[in-house]
Amino acid sequence: MNHFFIGALRVGIAAAILFSLFGQVVVIPTTAADEVDRFPSYEPFAVPYVTVAVVGIVCVQVALVATWMLLDMVSRDAIFTPRAFRWVDVIIGASVVATLLALGVTGHLAVAGIPSPGDGMELIGALGAATACVGAGAGFAMLVVIMRGLLHKATDLQTEIAEVV
Repeated sequence: MNHFFIGALRVGIAAAILFSLFGQVVVIPTTAADEVDRFPSYEPFAVPYVTVAVVGIVCVQVALVATWMLLDMVSRDAIFTPRAFRWVDVIIGASVVATLLALGVTGHLAVAGIPSPGDGMELIGALGAATACVGAGAGFAMLVVIMRGLLHKATDLQTEIAEVV
């Protein structure tokens, strides 16, 4: 793989990790505090939802670190080794955890009866967004599982070719 492309991907991963850290530390808690100030009946939900959001971002960060490690393996031409499966499994695990968190939020939003300051569209929008995250997370996890199977097949073929040569 082109070293420029690998470098560009690493820059993107580093930027995504830095932005997500900023989101965890500043944006999410500040937004939750602002919403509680604006609508005090949200207060009992602030800490649990902030916690779930921060843990969800941790899942994304873990997947980004695993992707960084896979890129390192690609740059060393060592991607077709059993070590790569560990990093792919980390990505699968992180996406499954994030999807389960989104599923929990979806279920809670659907049944909790959270009061809404206006006509209820905020709650409907949050429920739609959480449902979309469940679908996207499940789809991503399934895609990575399929890609893991392809990596397994390619690793087997690489091993066979190495034995023949």
